[in-house]
Amino acid sequence: MQIQFKRGKMVVFMIYKNKATSMILFRIHFIYFFLIIWFSLLNAFAFEDSLKTKIEHIVGGASGKVGVAIIGIENYDTLTINGENKFPMQSVYKFPLALAILNQVDKGILSLEQNIHLKKEDLLPDTWSPLRDKYPEGGADITLDELLSITVSHSDNNGCDILFRLIGGTEKVDQYIHKLGITDITITATEEEMHRDWQIQYRNWSSPAAMVQLLYKFFYGKILSEKSRDYLYRAMVKTSTSPGRLKGLLPEGTVVARKSGSSGENENGLAAATNDAGIVTLPNGKHFIIAVFVSDSKADEKTRDNIIAEITKAVWDNYME
Repeated sequence: MQIQFKRGKMVVFMIYKNKATSMILFRIHFIYFFLIIWFSLLNAFAFEDSLKTKIEHIVGGASGKVGVAIIGIENYDTLTINGENKFPMQSVYKFPLALAILNQVDKGILSLEQNIHLKKEDLLPDTWSPLRDKYPEGGADITLDELLSITVSHSDNNGCDILFRLIGGTEKVDQYIHKLGITDITITATEEEMHRDWQIQYRNWSSPAAMVQLLYKFFYGKILSEKSRDYLYRAMVKTSTSPGRLKGLLPEGTVVARKSGSSGENENGLAAATNDAGIVTLPNGKHFIIAVFVSDSKADEKTRDNIIAEITKAVWDNYME
């Protein structure tokens, strides 16, 4: 046996004078390699089947449609349930909006330090808006940094529409996401438009699979500069809305960069969208991406939130076994 070291790697060459011995050992090594691959695949299938069974049991209480998509970032385990179906995003679409804004920051078209003038007519009533609560009369100049942060971390609806106007409309964000190779996301309506008509929210849709693909591209720095990627990741970690969903049953202190979305309920008690999507950090430093969309459900809000929390905890438990 001859051993060679090359640039920190050990390369092993086996030289045998006896040709028959070489062939036998080659076959043994081939069988060993095949068994490693086979057992790895069996473990992966067992992981997926076991987790899928758990999730299917959990979604039974949704009284509506549930879509789930999961990617294990480091080993690219994937699992979907109704993962290709269309679900209304609600405020989850503020994540792709933020990507489009930061792309313009990276290009020098926009700057996080630039001032945005708030007019009173920008701050619509009867919508979720910490921005309006802070500046009820408008008339203030705030930085794009503050506007983007409050839109992502606190899901401000007025801030969202100001950002859409800044970038040139929903179609600009829709085109940007499609140029990234993500086709199963459509963005056509502002928050103001969605508040006018219950049905309009269904025009802003995503498949769970498309959302985790977008999060995957974002996480690996395939979309934004490192500075912008880190900025948005931190803003998503600070998300304050719907804490009982992805984070609801995870150990205290777990880092989750996420964006939730909620429609509320109509006069018939139907919730069009109860959503959460994000990147979960495991204790060993590895990560998984998960999107859970619950649509057209007549279950109460606590039940809908718990379904998302229980699915996330099931994924966590499988990775921790």
